[in-house]
Amino acid sequence: MSALSKAKGFKKSKAGTYLSIGTTAFGALSVYKQMKAARHDHDTLSLVDAVATAAGIVTGVALLVRELKRLGDDDVLLG
Repeated sequence: MSALSKAKGFKKSKAGTYLSIGTTAFGALSVYKQMKAARHDHDTLSLVDAVATAAGIVTGVALLVRELKRLGDDDVLLG
């Protein structure tokens, strides 16, 4: 199996999905900092941008959790 085939398979694996959730959650930290700075500066446009980005992150995590359920994950935390 080539390295490229392994990499493509990892994306659809449980470990790859967990890694995606982790990197997405790490992005949430950046959005939090952006929101905090926007509120401090009273910058409404930046705050709206941060909220829209946060909505994308929440949607992305929800899709990844759904993918984990589809893969048959028996983790108690996922319900």
